[in-house]
Amino acid sequence: MISGDLFPASTGHAVQDEPLCEGAMVLRGFALAEQLRLLQAIETIVAQAPFRHLITPGGRRMSVGMTNAGPLGWVSDRRGYRYAALDPDSGKPWPAMPEAFLQLAGAAAAQAGFAGFVPDACLINRYQTGNQLTLHQDRDERDFDQPIVSVSLGVPAVFLFGGLQRSDRAQRVALAHGDVVVWGGPARLRYHGVLPLRPAQHQALGHSRINLTFRRAG
Repeated sequence: MISGDLFPASTGHAVQDEPLCEGAMVLRGFALAEQLRLLQAIETIVAQAPFRHLITPGGRRMSVGMTNAGPLGWVSDRRGYRYAALDPDSGKPWPAMPEAFLQLAGAAAAQAGFAGFVPDACLINRYQTGNQLTLHQDRDERDFDQPIVSVSLGVPAVFLFGGLQRSDRAQRVALAHGDVVVWGGPARLRYHGVLPLRPAQHQALGHSRINLTFRRAG
């Protein structure tokens, strides 16, 4: 269980905007004020739809644990990558999108210049020591005019933010607990990923990093 004693009522951290390129920005510490609500919501979601390791269309088992919240959930198997309204493990709808998620995603998108963002999918990734995410584009969504909002919780990670071609050199962006990355507009289809997670310890999440990726999929 997540204890409120782990987090002070006021974080004392000032939010800083750090542009990456046109249409992309890191909001340092943006999620800190809501961290307890976010972590409690994640516990509730995972109790209904546990983390699982998806299979790629090529048959490879993903190292990162995944689950979803919202009307649509991102899934992968030998049939391909896609969004689905039902959890394939249970046959039930994905857990509802928590209000804390909706509020944070909308506020972060607006801070980065994308007002009116209302996600209908939240992919929840759990990284543990050594896990990584190779460079890829988010292109399974219908409307590329909608931004991506990515929230980091737990141990630090290095986010790779590349160009519109896989071969473009990627920026290495250090992300800490509470940081939020938003990209859209001309940056919407940039390649991105995560370097292998280094050993570290977080007071609430142990050796894990949780990433919340908000999208408008439908």
